[in-house]
Amino acid sequence: MIVRSQTPLRLGLAGGGTDINLYSDKYTGYVLNATISLYIHCTLIPLNNEKIIFDSADSGIYVEYKSENFLENDGKLDLYKAIYNRLVKDYIKKPLSFSLHTYSDVPSGSGLGGSSTLVVGIIKAFVEWLNLPLGEYDIAKLAYEIEREDMGIVGGAQDQYAATFGGFNFMEFYENKKVIVNPLRIKNWITSEFEARILLYFTNITREAKDIEEHKKGKLGDENSLNAMHSIKQDALDMKEALFKADFEKIAQILGKSWKSKKIISEIVSNDELERIYNLAMENGAYSGKTSGAGAGGFMFFMVDPIKKYKLKQILNKEQGYVQEFYFTKEGAKSWKI
Repeated sequence: MIVRSQTPLRLGLAGGGTDINLYSDKYTGYVLNATISLYIHCTLIPLNNEKIIFDSADSGIYVEYKSENFLENDGKLDLYKAIYNRLVKDYIKKPLSFSLHTYSDVPSGSGLGGSSTLVVGIIKAFVEWLNLPLGEYDIAKLAYEIEREDMGIVGGAQDQYAATFGGFNFMEFYENKKVIVNPLRIKNWITSEFEARILLYFTNITREAKDIEEHKKGKLGDENSLNAMHSIKQDALDMKEALFKADFEKIAQILGKSWKSKKIISEIVSNDELERIYNLAMENGAYSGKTSGAGAGGFMFFMVDPIKKYKLKQILNKEQGYVQEFYFTKEGAKSWKI
């Protein structure tokens, strides 16, 4: 038997950052995001040789361990071990033997929620293999706890829920890890028009999201930063309304406003290269744009007149990064047996 899972990455459209518990526990966070046709791929093969193999093809790391109830961290794919350790402790109660192979369609540190999507994808594969009694909310919450609490990686909760549920979602984040996911029934023609107006560009600058989120945490005591967070939260509400109304001019305005607010919260979310690319896009047909995720690199996306999109694509492809084709998806994490 072979088990596979495919888990979608996401574009952070509005509200990103308000899902961090330092903010959401006190003020409630709102986030609007959508999954796209870029994925984390996972293959799990049961073994009977008392070995555990982790193989991350895109990072070039392959490690083997003796099958035990608990795997100690050694700096190599520790996140994989944390998932295994938590599942054994809470559900399986005995050592397992298997090989786990993963790769991503995009580089690490790209701003599309990759690490959280990876955790969801691996959990989904174990759920399929072992018939674990975990629904969508259970998987997303478990992924959050493994990454944020067990591993102590700073960040929010939107990525885990986006990867699990899929599609366009308006998410509400409350204290004590309470999350409500509201799927948005966006008409197909609106989704198609939105795709036609978005250009996704990989800057070829990768960064550690946890470093940026750590910097933002320290800024939330500042009144200007806190007001910017409140503004970003409002952007999620306004974006939802604009999407339903197909008000793409408003959507473009919100993206530009959110980008300015992100830079108020933390000056490290942007840099000279990102500003140069942003200005280049504005000079060649883009209405507005922002980074997806924490910032400081990874993917940027721009709202652009579809007639001018090809020209802008040619211009940006001459830079150090590249334009990434994609479409919005409706499915979240899925798994199957062979």
